[in-house]
Amino acid sequence: MSKRYLKEFYWKDYALIFVGLAVYAVGLIGFIKPVGIVTGGLTGIALLVEYASGIPLQYTYFLTNCALLFVALKLLGLKFMIKTIYGVIVLTFLLTICQMFIKEPIVKNEPLLSGVIGAMMCGVGIGLVFSSNGSTGGTDIVVAIINKYKNIAFGRGMLLCDFVIICCSYFVLQDYQIIVYALLVMGVMTYCIDMVINGFRQSVQILVFSEKYDTIATAINEELHRGCTVLDGMGWYTKRPTKVLIVLAKRSEAVGIFRLIKSIDERAFISQSTVRGVYGEGFDKIR
Repeated sequence: MSKRYLKEFYWKDYALIFVGLAVYAVGLIGFIKPVGIVTGGLTGIALLVEYASGIPLQYTYFLTNCALLFVALKLLGLKFMIKTIYGVIVLTFLLTICQMFIKEPIVKNEPLLSGVIGAMMCGVGIGLVFSSNGSTGGTDIVVAIINKYKNIAFGRGMLLCDFVIICCSYFVLQDYQIIVYALLVMGVMTYCIDMVINGFRQSVQILVFSEKYDTIATAINEELHRGCTVLDGMGWYTKRPTKVLIVLAKRSEAVGIFRLIKSIDERAFISQSTVRGVYGEGFDKIR
């Protein structure tokens, strides 16, 4: 039964990776490439090669990834890289299809607007891929290999690689304005990736200190249909035992919880903090 469940679980991952890569390919070929902007990662290098030599970016992307994957398979193993291999093959195919059908920029005579729209699409696409534990290869592989031997944060390594690639585009394009556009595109992409992976998962954790904890807990259960937990605590100033009520809820429910607590006990002491990745019944599913 567990094997059957895991099989279905993985198929959903691969389907979501495909959708994410499709969105990414359209954003790159339909919006970013036509206005001559360079992105980060291996696709950014492939774009530079195409701008300089005319070689289609999907060829550079695929061949370079093959070399990187060969090294990574030796160091990281097949189990770790299988979704990356899938991502590289699918993205190469989708880039080729988009190159065949998208011949003109979707947004004409608006390079900055086109770049921002493309960055949003690419960011959403990559976010979907990352949320399914997938990868597009390229600098992801390089940073993963470095991360295995050196204590460097994965996100920081990716950011450094992207920044270097974008700055090096000046030697090909000879235009500072394009670099500024590219840095803006990178910022928008990073923000969209973060919003897809973490932004919509944000929940709140509320700690309630009140003598009427039992009434508050019952009201939260019955009126707001949220679970809560009661812990034993000790007020160190008063040296008196107290009860601490813990509530995990979605951000949109926080105002309702505060109003409910206030209606029961106006003197309640409340602490609210933002949490990410709350999984289980009533929240996100584990991916």
